[in-house]
Amino acid sequence: MSSTTTPSPYLPVRDDWLARRREPILDPALPIVDPHHHLWERPDWRYMLDDLLADTNSGHNIIGTVFVQCRSMHRASGPEAFRPVGETEFVNGVAAMSASGGYGPSKICAGIVGHVDLRNGDRSREVLEAHIRAGGGRFRGIRHITANDPDPTLMNPAYAPPSRLMYDETFRQGFACLAPLNLSFDAWLYHPQIGDVTALARTFPGTPICLNHVGGPLAIGSYEGKRAEISAEWSKSIRELAACPNVVVKLGGMAMRINGWDFHTKAEPPSSQELAAAWKPYVETCIEAFGAARCMFESNFPVDKGSYGYAAFWNACKILAKDASAEERTALFSGTAARFYRLEF
Repeated sequence: MSSTTTPSPYLPVRDDWLARRREPILDPALPIVDPHHHLWERPDWRYMLDDLLADTNSGHNIIGTVFVQCRSMHRASGPEAFRPVGETEFVNGVAAMSASGGYGPSKICAGIVGHVDLRNGDRSREVLEAHIRAGGGRFRGIRHITANDPDPTLMNPAYAPPSRLMYDETFRQGFACLAPLNLSFDAWLYHPQIGDVTALARTFPGTPICLNHVGGPLAIGSYEGKRAEISAEWSKSIRELAACPNVVVKLGGMAMRINGWDFHTKAEPPSSQELAAAWKPYVETCIEAFGAARCMFESNFPVDKGSYGYAAFWNACKILAKDASAEERTALFSGTAARFYRLEF
């Protein structure tokens, strides 16, 4: 349970509130790969394997998941650059527990996205190789968060990346180490920075890149009350990025404080219909621009759990995809994630 409050990007999880929403599971047999979740144990918030399983076992057919870095279980000692390898060691242990079959048929943490500070330049390669060794065949790439905005109320206190980091020469030297090792890059930033990803993707067309959380459309602070204006700017940037064939996009992660929705303020948790209606413009724009074969639904749990439950989230995704062909639905719910992260089920 989280007691985190503003200006944290995380909304507190209230299990008693979430329990007020129960819905029939739509299309319960549809295979789903959840390509974006976290695991952590913090002083005010625990989300470990048992917590994740409680969500993934809530009715939908989750056949596998991908863990994405969140500063969890870094090594307490040793060279600073190698400390994030502890996270991969930890998650690979969780994945091994799941692979035993003793926790159900779903392949939890089948893919692992870790962290390397690419500002180490060419030296990033040896850290990447350490992750690969620690990952037991599951390590797929890294995320180096670059989310930055002049408005300090939008910044995550845990991260303080400089502006235009993706243009930094040393960062790019580190980024160049990914493709030779068959590794991908997850990009998390805010919507005014989507052009940074486009420039990076054009410079490194051989490196697979995944844009997280539909590109982080902002709706609080200096962006509050400007949703229509921001959506137009965001949409233009998304379409330009989609012209880069090495980029895919995750559809989800839109319930953080920065996204400006008020679901968490209501007496009842939102229904899947409410969620689908709110997200429809973003999801439809991404699918139109990238095509279903380059889009994947993601839960971003437990971060988004402050706004809705896991079962309602996937129901909303199924509502949003109701007019998609069978091939497109497979891509959106499992195929794109499995291909991008090189997973077998």
